[in-house]
Amino acid sequence: MNVTEEELDALQELINIGVGRAASLLNEMVDSHIRLKIPVVKVLTATDAYQELTKRFHDDTLASVKLRFTGSFYGTASLIFPTDSASTLVAVLTGEKPGSADLDTVKIGTLSEIGNIVINGVMGSLSNVLKRHLNYTLPVYLEDTLENLLLSAYESDSKILLAQASFTIERLEIIGDIILIFLVGTFDALINAMNEEIGIIQ
Repeated sequence: MNVTEEELDALQELINIGVGRAASLLNEMVDSHIRLKIPVVKVLTATDAYQELTKRFHDDTLASVKLRFTGSFYGTASLIFPTDSASTLVAVLTGEKPGSADLDTVKIGTLSEIGNIVINGVMGSLSNVLKRHLNYTLPVYLEDTLENLLLSAYESDSKILLAQASFTIERLEIIGDIILIFLVGTFDALINAMNEEIGIIQ
């Protein structure tokens, strides 16, 4: 991948900034304190990311919110949860009891909004610090297998910026992954832009 340790550290710092902004916005939406933390950021191919995530996600079906971005960089950003974590997160945020019919009704809208806030926080951080303009589509919610979310949607050698997101809400540990997928060729543009502005983010 030719990504140096310094560049990877810078990417992690950028993503942490974005996640911190997203956490502040989510805290304003609910009474509970929400802490988002990104402990690990990796650069992988779609195939390697699939293998990495299969170790973490054992569910047949995962909940995902994704949106496409264009501009200086082209790609897709996704927020993926195990279905149990997604239901727990929605229940905590909405006050609905897990397993209730009403929870399923509000689940799509709630998760789409959460995904939109988190992804825009991260992408906004990249865009602002690197001084690059990005356009976004509306978030799309879907439930599917990890294989379809990754391998069927992207070429096996697509470069993926994989960030593990740990959501902590009222002592609940809710696990999700922020997956930034850059189409082949545009990931290099991201690295080049970051190196131009690396004095800002170090």
